[in-house]
Amino acid sequence: MSDTKNMKGIITAIITPFKGNKVDKKAYKELVEMQIKAGISGIVPCGTTGESATLDFDEHEMLIDDTLEIVNHRLTVIAGAGSNNTKEAIRLTEHARKAGADAALSITPYYNKPTQTGMYEHFRAIAEAVDIPLILYNVPGRTGVNMLPETVARLSEIKNIIGIKEATGSLQQVTETMKLCRKGFMVLSGDDFTALPSIAVGAKGVISVTSNIVPAGMVEMFRAYESGNMQKAIDINLKLWPLHNAMFIESNPIPVKAAAHLMGWISGEIRPPLTPMTGANLDKLKTALAGQGLINA
Repeated sequence: MSDTKNMKGIITAIITPFKGNKVDKKAYKELVEMQIKAGISGIVPCGTTGESATLDFDEHEMLIDDTLEIVNHRLTVIAGAGSNNTKEAIRLTEHARKAGADAALSITPYYNKPTQTGMYEHFRAIAEAVDIPLILYNVPGRTGVNMLPETVARLSEIKNIIGIKEATGSLQQVTETMKLCRKGFMVLSGDDFTALPSIAVGAKGVISVTSNIVPAGMVEMFRAYESGNMQKAIDINLKLWPLHNAMFIESNPIPVKAAAHLMGWISGEIRPPLTPMTGANLDKLKTALAGQGLINA
């Protein structure tokens, strides 16, 4: 069982660069190396931000394998392995285990709209089928279902379910989850807006979109909090706030990939049904990036 103490701080839900409708391996390696150099704690390949919904099985498994090879034990790798199909989720989670990932991240089933019992049984089945640390992922805004703290508490009693990425945006739900779950169960913020306040009430860190673009800034904020310099952490959070907003002016990962393209890191490709950012929203993104000194005004 992996040590959850290594799964804290700033963990980047990394984008997947494409070129000619194929994964751009060269650009991907450069992105991962940049993240490592900035001092982040971990990487999540094949999450929502990595366009997991439009990766085929071969691409998904290749990205997990490539990430582990590039990282080479220098930080934590939490493999995206969720699906709304329990059988598929087990397959992806088993590949993550065989590949050597430190943990797997598993989203609540989307579209199906399962009951609380259905969600419990889905995750129980994955955890019992695959011996790997499992982190649940609750994001009602994308899935249409909210896994309640009582359900998470039941799941926390299963040995290899070690934590949750909580992306309701509700500090009440974050706190209630921590209150009800077993001791040592890890809560990670699931969005950048609530990262600092969630950490302040007991979360161990954040699985971040913004850290794709400013990993060092996000790391500095977390380290300031950890060292007891709350005012510095607040100041950094306020400085990054316009960027957090810009990352979600259209569906993730449209803005973050557009930002990485504007900064010269990747091509502008994004897979349909998502489309490249244009018009007024692109202007807003450029303004936010220029305000951080990331591109020229």
